[in-house]
Amino acid sequence: MDASSSSVPPSDPSDPHDSSDPPGPRDASSEESTGTVLVAAAANLGIAAAKAVGGAVSGSGAMLSEAAHSTADTVTELLLLTALKRGGKPADEDHPLGHGGERYVWALLASVATFVGGAVFAVHDGIHTLTHGEDPGDPLLSYLVLALAFLLEGASLLKGVRQARGEAARFGVSLHLYMAHTPDTAVKAVVMEDSAALAGLVLAAGGLLGGQLTGSGAWDGAASICIGLLLVYVAWVLGRSNARLLIGRPLPGPMRDAVRAELRSVAHIVDVLELVTLVQGPREVLVAAKIDFRDVSTAEEIEWACEDAEQRLRARFPAIRRVFLDPTPGAYQRRPGTGGAETDGT
Repeated sequence: MDASSSSVPPSDPSDPHDSSDPPGPRDASSEESTGTVLVAAAANLGIAAAKAVGGAVSGSGAMLSEAAHSTADTVTELLLLTALKRGGKPADEDHPLGHGGERYVWALLASVATFVGGAVFAVHDGIHTLTHGEDPGDPLLSYLVLALAFLLEGASLLKGVRQARGEAARFGVSLHLYMAHTPDTAVKAVVMEDSAALAGLVLAAGGLLGGQLTGSGAWDGAASICIGLLLVYVAWVLGRSNARLLIGRPLPGPMRDAVRAELRSVAHIVDVLELVTLVQGPREVLVAAKIDFRDVSTAEEIEWACEDAEQRLRARFPAIRRVFLDPTPGAYQRRPGTGGAETDGT
């Protein structure tokens, strides 16, 4: 006999028959992530145009690399918006577990865009500048563009960090730990890319200043290469994070232990024989477990024990959206009629 839950959490934990979606937090967080990505996209689009003009006027390879960087970031944000929209679609008959995995497909493509559109161009341009030389030109316009870009990128980063800090506080963890483990890769991408953008702006300014003081384009070329390597790192971190979520990432060990303890605390449950957890989205976790129930429990008591377990898990961990429990004989139990003595789970 299998006892499984519905695919959406109840709005009232005290009523096991209420299967409506919970109001507020999930949708509000999704809207906040969308707003964060939109702010970043708008900022990067304007910055990319300004950097391209500044790079063309000054002849700075580092500025052109930064223009490619901002263009790649704009494409990344558009892909992240697609990820948020596609991944937020509700479950249906053809997709009973929802569309959460699609979020990470588009987010993975976004990390590829960062690598191809930003890192490869920046490294190539830097190597070309070092090997063929470059006339530094007038850097005044580039300095003005960099200063404006710094302000816009800083504002975008501030919004992303504010959201990440709020989420970290809600989970009771540090910002660093939240950023390392969050399945909300849209916010993670915005924070990392904006941080890399600010670092890239400093590198570009250093390249301009070095070329202005020495008259050599080598400083500008070195800055371009450094910007490219920085983008390689960002693309690798984001790509690895999304790939892990696509393959299937479980809840962290301490949370899995807490889920086991919560299940064992339910009346009529003797032990959790096997536990599977799967992160399907920022607030979409699936829990499946093989459960050893008391042998003297009736079918009705087992059914209500499953309902109680589901309610307790969702009350303690709101991200858990689906719970599937499978009544399974314990290791020392024998099938009736096979000649072996049955062991009472109590």
